[in-house]
Amino acid sequence: MNDTDHLIQKLRDYEQEHSDLDQILIQLQEKHTVDFLQIQRLKKRKLILKDKIIEIRNKIEPDIIA
Repeated sequence: MNDTDHLIQKLRDYEQEHSDLDQILIQLQEKHTVDFLQIQRLKKRKLILKDKIIEIRNKIEPDIIA
């Protein structure tokens, strides 16, 4: 497995975790017995994942500045 394949696999993993966190947050917010600290932590983790996803995408397909 080369570096690009490894990055693509990490990207898929991060995107899946990001999607899973979306679903968890939706379920938690629908409940009325919500732990706001837990929601805050999950949202922070989701933002970290988003940054990692963007970073990996930029490594795989860097922007070409004309």
